[in-house]
Amino acid sequence: MASGFFALFDDIATLMDDVVVMTKISTKKTAGILGDDLAVNAEKATGFVSSRELPVLWAITKGSAINKLIILPIAFLLSAFVPIGVTIALILGGIYLAFEGVEKIYHFFFHREQKEHITEADIGNVNLSEAEVLENEKKKIKSAIFTDFILSVEIVIIALGTVIGKPLLFQILVVSLVAVIATVGVYGIVALIVRMDDFGLKLVSLNSNKKSFSNLFGNLLIRTLPLIIKSLSVIGTIALLLVAGGIFIHHIDFLHHFLEVLPGILRDFIVGLLVGFLTFLVVKTLIFIKKKLFRKQGK
Repeated sequence: MASGFFALFDDIATLMDDVVVMTKISTKKTAGILGDDLAVNAEKATGFVSSRELPVLWAITKGSAINKLIILPIAFLLSAFVPIGVTIALILGGIYLAFEGVEKIYHFFFHREQKEHITEADIGNVNLSEAEVLENEKKKIKSAIFTDFILSVEIVIIALGTVIGKPLLFQILVVSLVAVIATVGVYGIVALIVRMDDFGLKLVSLNSNKKSFSNLFGNLLIRTLPLIIKSLSVIGTIALLLVAGGIFIHHIDFLHHFLEVLPGILRDFIVGLLVGFLTFLVVKTLIFIKKKLFRKQGK
């Protein structure tokens, strides 16, 4: 009887060891999405009154947790009964990620001034009433939670893709752990980022001597925050294309040997960029045709 218990504990320990190893692999695979998730949420959590930044971030974090509670059971059901559905969802998600990456590049080069103007309007408009400010806050929270839902689908599907073929319990443990890490890790870092300037201001206020360490370090934190958010956006865009390219190369047969002479990271980026560009052209063409048809109907 005792030996049976020890054998059971040994099996559990082995299982958990395998789960930890696969969780690490899955987390690495989802790193690109996590980077984009971090960049997007850091951007969406800024621009509020200082006292509202953490409550807003907490609301988005709760929304993210609910998103994953919805997504995880659906993903496990697909894996158990329609395994090909996971691969299809992965490829469709890859197309979306590639499109989003190219769209960000397009907006950076062709709509940069418009984006900056909108940001200033959102942040700098001090003539809003309290009710309007709260309504604007709710809209931004909903937008952030919707974006998180799309990114969460990709995180779960990519993580699930690394454990396809494993027992269902193993899949549930690994993917659920990745989902928890994604939520706690991303929003924990975002909380640190959005409060970085406030911490800098407190350090500056500690000492009136402008050459003191607290003053210099505080000013550094304040000046660094916008640069960090911008750099996260750039890193997130590159990561989107890399992750998308990797999905296509590993899950679409005729791309397995595409540009094999190039380093893997460069090949993933090029494939992601090409698919994103083609998807972007298709979407823009469909939007153009739709506008033309509406104009004709209006006449």
